[in-house]
Amino acid sequence: MLRQSPNATGALLALAAFFVFSSHDALIKVLAATYSPVQIVFCIALFGFPLILAMVATDRAAGTLLPRNPAWVWVRGLTVAGSSVCGFYAFSVLPMAQVYAILFGTPLMITLLSVPVLGEKVGWRRGLAVVVGMCGVLVVLRPGSAELSLGHLAALASAAMGAMTSVITRRIGQQERAAVLLLYAMAGNFVLMGAMMPWVYLPMPGPDLAVMIAIAAMAFAAMQLVILAYRRAEAVVVAPMQYSQIVWAVVFGTLFFQEQPDAMTLLGAAIVIASGVYIVWREARRKVEGAGVDAGARL
Repeated sequence: MLRQSPNATGALLALAAFFVFSSHDALIKVLAATYSPVQIVFCIALFGFPLILAMVATDRAAGTLLPRNPAWVWVRGLTVAGSSVCGFYAFSVLPMAQVYAILFGTPLMITLLSVPVLGEKVGWRRGLAVVVGMCGVLVVLRPGSAELSLGHLAALASAAMGAMTSVITRRIGQQERAAVLLLYAMAGNFVLMGAMMPWVYLPMPGPDLAVMIAIAAMAFAAMQLVILAYRRAEAVVVAPMQYSQIVWAVVFGTLFFQEQPDAMTLLGAAIVIASGVYIVWREARRKVEGAGVDAGARL
């Protein structure tokens, strides 16, 4: 019997995670036809709390639930909430494939934000990849030839805030417990969305509540699968698996929402994906080369 390599296992786990995330997004698109993104995010936070608390209760890592970097942790909570609301709104008004094509620009924005926030240097190769990737986003948006809507702006805002979330995580991730980051992000969603609920709330019948609970469970399950994938495989293998979502976007969009992505959307997505994969590859290579230099210095 052939044994599967850790990288192959990690890639399969990541593919499963992003299939679950895509299914989760399709259900959100269904609910967003009736309910505000604010109400959807609030319900996901509400029903996700027991799952997160159960995970925290079984976490044997030493430490408290008080953040060491409270300002950054709370800012991260704001960006998580903002990214969710904007993304869910974009799914409610745009074809799934178009939303994903724009959200795939997140790694490009992470590269740009890493300069002022993390003090990293971006070489000309990665810089050129970012420019190419942004051109791919423009191909999807087609300013001047297609009408830009609030949905497109929401998708861009979601990508930008998602990038900020990732950069903050990289900045404080080594100092904060995963449980702290998860709990405070969930608390931010719950408090912020709860404050706005009186203006957007609509009563939810039992079947819709059941779908909300399923969405919260799917988000939690997909998150766990991503964590397992990164534990078993290299980031350069796991990260590009996210781009499989464009396939599910086309499948779900065609089957359930009568959406047919046009050639320009697919072309723009291909450009963004290619630049994102290149950036991930360059980042992994840079870390390997840096590790080699460090190892040599200790010899």
